[in-house]
Amino acid sequence: MTESETADLVTEEKNKTEKKEQEITAKEEKDKIKILVSDYEEDEYKKMLDLYEKTFNVIKENELVKGRIVAINGEDVLIDIGSKSDGRVSVNEFNDVSEIKVGNEIEVFLEKIEDREGQLVLSKKKADSMKMWDRIVDAQKDGTIVKGKCIRRIKGGFVVDLSGLSAFLPGSQIDTKPIRDYDEYVGKVMDFKVLKVNNQNENIIISHKVLIEESMAGQRDDLLKTIQKGMTLKAVVKAITDFGVFVDLGGLDGLVHITDLSWGRINHPSDVVKLDQEIEVYVLEFDPEKQRVYLGLKQLQKHPWDDVQNKYKIGDKVSGKVVSLTEYGAFIEIEKGIEGLIHISEMSWTQHITNPTQMVSMGQVVEAQILTIDSDNKKLSLGMKQLTPNPWQSLLDKFPVGTKHKGKVCNTTNFGIFVELEEGVDGLVHISDLSWTKKILDVTEFVKIGDEFEVVILGVDVANQRISLGRKQLLSNPWDNLEEKYKVGTEAECRIIKPIEKGIIVELPDQVDSFIPASQLSTVPMKNFGDLFKVGDKLKAKVIEFDKNNKKVVLSVIEYLKDKGDKEIEEYINRFKLPKKFTSKDIQEKTRSFESEQIDFKIEDIIGEDVPEINHPPAVVTAPETVSSGKPAEAPKPESSADEKKD
Repeated sequence: MTESETADLVTEEKNKTEKKEQEITAKEEKDKIKILVSDYEEDEYKKMLDLYEKTFNVIKENELVKGRIVAINGEDVLIDIGSKSDGRVSVNEFNDVSEIKVGNEIEVFLEKIEDREGQLVLSKKKADSMKMWDRIVDAQKDGTIVKGKCIRRIKGGFVVDLSGLSAFLPGSQIDTKPIRDYDEYVGKVMDFKVLKVNNQNENIIISHKVLIEESMAGQRDDLLKTIQKGMTLKAVVKAITDFGVFVDLGGLDGLVHITDLSWGRINHPSDVVKLDQEIEVYVLEFDPEKQRVYLGLKQLQKHPWDDVQNKYKIGDKVSGKVVSLTEYGAFIEIEKGIEGLIHISEMSWTQHITNPTQMVSMGQVVEAQILTIDSDNKKLSLGMKQLTPNPWQSLLDKFPVGTKHKGKVCNTTNFGIFVELEEGVDGLVHISDLSWTKKILDVTEFVKIGDEFEVVILGVDVANQRISLGRKQLLSNPWDNLEEKYKVGTEAECRIIKPIEKGIIVELPDQVDSFIPASQLSTVPMKNFGDLFKVGDKLKAKVIEFDKNNKKVVLSVIEYLKDKGDKEIEEYINRFKLPKKFTSKDIQEKTRSFESEQIDFKIEDIIGEDVPEINHPPAVVTAPETVSSGKPAEAPKPESSADEKKD
């Protein structure tokens, strides 16, 4: 037997027992009456008994019964349901106090016919709940609206009282727009639609959002039929995010991206609009298939660049806030939608700016001068240094070409040394101007940052704000004397400085750096010079080329050995562990072929990388009246000069 069948059997037996008890009670009453009316005739007794039985209703427990209010006793309401005694119901169980009137008929729930005290146990509240449950079930089927009161917040939504029944209102079913303050709904009476009813668990789920959507459905359909690109619509701000604003167009949502809120830069959409604010928007795009609308707010306003030519001229002084920093400069907003770039080269006359943060910071208000206006591309170039006198104009008088000065080393690079002559003014000593005879391999071995350094002014370029300095010019040029000392055919002992791919760099007496090509070290090809010829080792060679103009000396070991005996040749081969022995005959053949060789000896061979060349005319001077007042700075400038590579 199943559980349901067992339950039905128990209920049936219970009903039989109740019916039997009622019959026994009725019989007992009849017997009492029979004793009381023993003096009556039998016909008269039967009539009286019939009349008495009609005054009682057949009632059952756990059912709805009708009753009549017969009295109000303090907080209790006495109700006659046709039983032998009246029942009591608390006044608190009445939702509508107007019902509490003597003589009014109401429905109550009969919990017990007799309690321990022999009283009827009635409940108005349970009766209302049972009637309300039936209404809720019908409302779900019919789609009718029910009223309820939000009584408290719980996780995920609200508990709503539906005339005694508790229902759950999910947070997502309160409204079509996001809820910002849930507490404002507590105690609020609202209309709802029943979404789901679970009879077994007595759970009810309701929605207010569905009613709003239904009321807006017609408006949404009309909008979808008429909306077009280029239209202007009224909207209400319903949500604000980091990337834009969602608005309600009347049953249809649209997005205004942050870039379409204002012609100027904004940190957050909340800087432009507020929640629930009514605004007008411009339809940028509409996707009818996905029903998505992309809107703009700034498109309804005049573009600031339309009046730029009338408002600003080249040379005007403007002020604005720093809104963006890049490696090559700072963008300044002089008004909403109009920005200009101050390139790092236009920030200071004297300082070598490598990052705009050296001069400005985000949000700082700065003054600048307009250098160029490009209306077609909506670009402005600005300059800060143009608002102050150009100190480079006076440097011609302070640092004449050819004069000697002392300064401090402020920076070193692979191509030279920067020396600060005074605060904010420095110049470059190119690597080629450090020594007449030495090929400087590493400037950090020659000098350290902070060292005092004496130099000669080689040139001042006011237009490009560059000073060329020299160190070797402090001494006389020794190459006139060296020409006689190291003429072609001179034999000399030299010290190895650095093996390179094409040969080895050696130092002659008088600290003259020279070069021995690989072809003049051996009669057979060699590549591993660094393994065979160690730095500091000494060897003898003969001068085969002397170029005073290019300050170049080329030596040859093969040319030196051609007149020497086999013993000295053998000693050379064994000392440097050359891969193959060669004879004087091999040397003679090699020296004859040397005349046709072209020895290419450049500074790049020494340091192994490209070094910017620099020329020093007697004086690189630009007249004050021709100094540039500024250049367009729309993008990072290429590093084309030694100055710009300083840091």
